[in-house]
Amino acid sequence: MPDNAFIESFNGKFRTECLNAHWFMSLPDAREKVEAWRREYNELRPHSAIGNKPPILLQNPGGAPSPPP
Repeated sequence: MPDNAFIESFNGKFRTECLNAHWFMSLPDAREKVEAWRREYNELRPHSAIGNKPPILLQNPGGAPSPPP
């Protein structure tokens, strides 16, 4: 069940911090705003479960950002 707890936590954060925080005026606008949130969540924001580091550091020890979509 740990996977379910992770998904529930992620879904709550995504809804609160992204979906409820923005008006999406078009599909391209939605894609842009969701991508900006995803990058902040994975590349900048510290996560307590991994020692208050952003997840990008686990995949990329140098912390280089992911390539643009």
